[in-house]
Amino acid sequence: MSDTQLKSATILTVRGLTKSFGATQALKGVDLTLAPGEVLALIGENGAGKSTLMKVLSGAHSADSGEMTLDGAPYRPYGPLHARGLGVCMIYQELALATHLSAMENILLGIEPTWGPFMNWRETRAVARRALDEVGLSGLDPAAIVGDLSIAEQQLVEIARAVAVGCKVLVLDEPTSSLTQKDVQALFALVRRLRAKGVAIVYISHALEEIEALCDRFTVMRDGETVGQGKVGDVPVSRIIAMMVGREVADLYPRSPRLASDPILEIRALAGQKFPKSAGLVLRRGEVIGIAGLIGSGRTETLRALFGLDPVSSGEIRIHGKPTKSAGPGVRWAQGLGLVSEDRKTEGLAQNLSIAENLTLSKLEGLGPWRFVRPSLQNAAAEPWIKAFPIKCQGGGQPVEALSGGNQQKVAIARLLHHDCDVLLLDEPTRGIDVGSKAQIYAWIDKLALGDSSTGKAPKAVLVVSSYLPELLGICDRIAVMSRGVLGEAKPVASWTEHSLMLAATGQDQRV
Repeated sequence: MSDTQLKSATILTVRGLTKSFGATQALKGVDLTLAPGEVLALIGENGAGKSTLMKVLSGAHSADSGEMTLDGAPYRPYGPLHARGLGVCMIYQELALATHLSAMENILLGIEPTWGPFMNWRETRAVARRALDEVGLSGLDPAAIVGDLSIAEQQLVEIARAVAVGCKVLVLDEPTSSLTQKDVQALFALVRRLRAKGVAIVYISHALEEIEALCDRFTVMRDGETVGQGKVGDVPVSRIIAMMVGREVADLYPRSPRLASDPILEIRALAGQKFPKSAGLVLRRGEVIGIAGLIGSGRTETLRALFGLDPVSSGEIRIHGKPTKSAGPGVRWAQGLGLVSEDRKTEGLAQNLSIAENLTLSKLEGLGPWRFVRPSLQNAAAEPWIKAFPIKCQGGGQPVEALSGGNQQKVAIARLLHHDCDVLLLDEPTRGIDVGSKAQIYAWIDKLALGDSSTGKAPKAVLVVSSYLPELLGICDRIAVMSRGVLGEAKPVASWTEHSLMLAATGQDQRV
């Protein structure tokens, strides 16, 4: 079947879909069409309604009104297993696997072949073997325990589960957020193979360069509605961003004229137990320095060693020109260093606490008598930051776990500003958040590095780790590359390109 024939029919249609949760209307009449052998990008800010729409498609939620058809027949699944049986499979960003079970048990979970009252293990293994082969895991033992696999392998096991049930529509939610570049390319190759076989794919991603490389069409959602659609490549990226945020984004990477002054943070031959092997850097007030490198090169470990989360084996750290011994996070907070972890769910934020509690957690002085904290004073301290960023929420008392990823990240960064840190250590600060939130965070980084003479706010110093090279090239004054645990020289951003950064990251540029 040719590409034209595959895409000539519509396999899935959504018309006028609505869904409310109490007084909140998450979907307000969404329309969407999907053809066999097509990759459709679903784009929108966090909170735009994408997740709700996908949960309705996958049977996790039921719609209040509207209609859906699958293969021309009415489609209204009453649960995820029912949706899977009809050929609609969802792969969430947070993988839904039983990590204590084997790959083959996960693949056939809920649809296990039986032999009388017993499990038919021979058939289970055979079906799993075919599914694993199809997703590129021909070397994986079907009996391997899922918890022992890499994140990329676990993701492919979940896709194999979709393949095993004869998936017609596959929904991928931020599938590359935790993958290495090599794993991303393997995933792209798999998506293209599935597309060639006629599988229709909904691809949800905040990475517009991925969408340009992989997708055929796009649909944009904003505030629970479909606000735009088109063919990828026919519409400028700036126009797509404007559809997402509801306004023109004149400059995604603002960079005001900055003047780097005195050194705040200096590291010399810094080494940890495993990584970094050797890191040297001078970070000045009023400067943004980026650290590029492959996942696993030691970038995160360098920030963790600086902040006192990982032990330092050797080397020297100077803060405001003074040598400092290896110390824990409490001491680093007191010295003016603040860290935003790449793992905001388990390290960056206390998910069960409120926005105000998270925002003020590192600095509770003045929020109550003695060692007590008054919630009213805590909420009052958080309110200016909630407005300044701005953080979309119902108030400081709302649990942080109820916020979108972008708004959670704003809370994590706002904590550093509430603490009045001089040095901001930002590890993947925009991973998994929408373009609108990214633009706001970039603007804040620029503002902090510039300072504010009218209010006497001195410029901050910012050290950013990021896997997204356009981000580093857009916001940084200098960039250093980490390769195999060794941090190279921080050179002016004008001397770098994406190509030269990748060469340095893979150890092919000996000049670094």
